[in-house]
Amino acid sequence: MTIQRRRPFGQNYAFVVVAVVFLALLASAGMRATPGVLMLPLGRAFGWSRGDISSAAAVGILLYGLMGPFAAALMQRFGIRRVLISALAVMTLAAASSAWMTRPWHLLLTWGVLSGVGSGCVAVVLGATVVGRWFSTHRGLMMGLLTASTATGTLIFLPALAAIAQYAGWRPVVLTIAAVCAALVPLVLWLLPERPSDIGLTRYGAVADEAAEVGAGSGNLLALTLGALHRASKRGVFWLLFATFFVCGFTTNGLIGTHFIAMCGDHGIPEVRAAGVLAMMGVFDLFGTTASGWLTDRFDPRKLLFVYYGLRGLSLIYLPYSDFSLYSLSLFGVFYGLDWIATVPPTLRLTTDAFGDRDAPIVFGWVVAGHQIGAAAAAFMAGVLRVQMGSYLTPFVIAGAAGVVAAFLALRIQRRDQRDQDAPMLPAGESA
Repeated sequence: MTIQRRRPFGQNYAFVVVAVVFLALLASAGMRATPGVLMLPLGRAFGWSRGDISSAAAVGILLYGLMGPFAAALMQRFGIRRVLISALAVMTLAAASSAWMTRPWHLLLTWGVLSGVGSGCVAVVLGATVVGRWFSTHRGLMMGLLTASTATGTLIFLPALAAIAQYAGWRPVVLTIAAVCAALVPLVLWLLPERPSDIGLTRYGAVADEAAEVGAGSGNLLALTLGALHRASKRGVFWLLFATFFVCGFTTNGLIGTHFIAMCGDHGIPEVRAAGVLAMMGVFDLFGTTASGWLTDRFDPRKLLFVYYGLRGLSLIYLPYSDFSLYSLSLFGVFYGLDWIATVPPTLRLTTDAFGDRDAPIVFGWVVAGHQIGAAAAAFMAGVLRVQMGSYLTPFVIAGAAGVVAAFLALRIQRRDQRDQDAPMLPAGESA
């Protein structure tokens, strides 16, 4: 391949790529967190019920997850940079056009459909694809760092957006998100090469006899995406990964991310203060998820998942019985923040172990789809139960019990033999 343009920093340019992708994932996290900030202001402005707003948020979360495997296939087929720029443009359109919404279906279209499709291409699968393409070593650590961008997005956006919503209304909130997404487009164009070989480099940490990078995918996009699903679905390890990550989404951005501010409002806690607790979770998750990546490079990821899910489930059962004082919320925020998405690096490691470097990004996309189906289910369920029962007690206990179940399911995940980790997963009837 012809070298297009050499960049500074030599092999360390891989870290520049990580920084650019980190910022894109940060903006996507801010977009996904925005419906939680808008829930109370939109209710006051239009009289929309929490069920209406939760439904739109659930659609956005669902599409965010379902886009994952297709986004991975699109990146293989058309390139990371093209897909990322297109996704940022869709996110900008979704946020900016919502400033003129007046009906619930406008909310569904902008913050449900468009934001879900756009942000679904700027998600965990993007991080997995970039790490696999640019790094040969330290993959767990880099994936932990990129996954932590969700926490950093929460840290940066939620308190600021909640303050804007409280003092200026909801329209400046959506326009702020639109401006951030639009500003990233030229940065991606300038700093993100398609692959290391385009600038005369190899993957960071690659040894001399290491296999070449996996080339761009070819063939029909649906066949590429659904074919990987068909092959993976025949193996029990896929369904265990899917089920545990379903619970991950159910217990994080579906429940806490969408309903935590509203739940605190039920106990007389202002939006900005509640958003501050979420921001604190973001601070600690930045450390927790990065540390989880480091631990994944060194310990059995199944045992890590057992600890993460088990403690998460118990903390969710505790929260509705707490007194919602500053002390108890801070304690919950620190603990839950460390655990928020620490599950991603070990889940990606197990997926790569089971399905190989070639198919792992698309298969992981389907596993992430399970995460977002769980998140959408929790966002919708908690909103409906809150309306029917007048409190969030039942959905939090249900989510906590699911976390405990997922902890034991994680121990049943079988790892592929080490000598087969880099072999591609082939369709039935083919041989290597």
